Amino acid sequence: MAQLAGRIVTEDEEFRKHIARMLRSGAIPVGVLDDRVARDGTAPDIVIVDARGDSSSAMSTIERLRAGAPGAGIFAVALLPDPDLILQAMRAGANEFFTWPPADEPFTGAIRRTAARHETAQGAKRPATTLVFFGAKGGAGTTTMAVNTGVELARLTKKSTVIVDLKAGLGEVALFLGIRPRFTVLDAIDNLHRLDREFLKELVVKHKSGLDILSGSEHFDRPAAADASATEEMLRLLGRQYDYIAIDAGSQINSCTVTALYSADQMFLIANPDVPSVRNAQRLLDRVRQLGACGERVRVVLNRAAEPLPIPPKQIESALGHPIHQMFPSDYKTVSTALNSGVPLTLAGNSEMASQFDKFTRRVLHPKAAEHEAEPTGKRSVLGLEKIASLW
Repeated sequence: MAQLAGRIVTEDEEFRKHIARMLRSGAIPVGVLDDRVARDGTAPDIVIVDARGDSSSAMSTIERLRAGAPGAGIFAVALLPDPDLILQAMRAGANEFFTWPPADEPFTGAIRRTAARHETAQGAKRPATTLVFFGAKGGAGTTTMAVNTGVELARLTKKSTVIVDLKAGLGEVALFLGIRPRFTVLDAIDNLHRLDREFLKELVVKHKSGLDILSGSEHFDRPAAADASATEEMLRLLGRQYDYIAIDAGSQINSCTVTALYSADQMFLIANPDVPSVRNAQRLLDRVRQLGACGERVRVVLNRAAEPLPIPPKQIESALGHPIHQMFPSDYKTVSTALNSGVPLTLAGNSEMASQFDKFTRRVLHPKAAEHEAEPTGKRSVLGLEKIASLW
């Protein structure tokens, strides 16, 4: 489902935080603009108006918003379900009415209805499908997954695709693709006022596969917490210009990573079949749920799964409380050769790894058409589940 842009109109910071969490935690990702006007002039898709105080002022606000954004879904939130107030809100232009605090299910249903209207609106361009890759630990293969999936998306779809390196400190996406960029993601988030289609062409590098690259930072301390808001808006602006966005989010849950997770249509947690990686993966899954970034959108990918596996997939799934989406084999020679040459695995010739990335990307593009595979079994582990549990 495409990402929507949401705006919250209120003077109450607690109201803002609560509604922002509800917008971001659903199955449909919504980027929050708060009460700011979009820098690119694009009207928000959803506006939530705090109508708990002066109802007259709230109705005037709704009328003004409706006039400025005819296609937006406007939600009014009041203290009581007063019939007269509901009627006033509907006449002013509100699509939905909620009492404070809104119940999760009705609120999510309203977002779904708004998204459906948005997608069927005449002439509306569907924002990008955003895929976020984050690792259970450093060296899990997160950048390898992000880069090769990005190349495959561009190759298979022939649609505009960009990979964004959001890794905290010294990203490696450009290195993996054999590119020497002039600009980085910091140039984008520091110049949001200029980030239109023409300026973006100057910032990205075009790979021969057709993939655009927004290179990673060359600073150890950026992107940082202070860049989170700008990062969110950058991703929203990219979503208006591309069909697919792949994000390498590294292996640390920081403010910018959280922003990426909130924007994601699908999140891929990359783990290895070893105790430290599985332990970290479980903690990260718990953290994603706590953040309200919707765990239903998370896919666990097991990388470097060489037989015999030290921990059987069934035991890993049991420890994580989450199914394994796909397993990639361990092929150090092929992967290291591709990295050292700057040629993606998917373009380096016929290999099992290239075949797996083709299969993986096709599942991303056509999830409903993917064949139901038998769950992996693997040989009996030297480390039992009891050993894993004892380390938590």
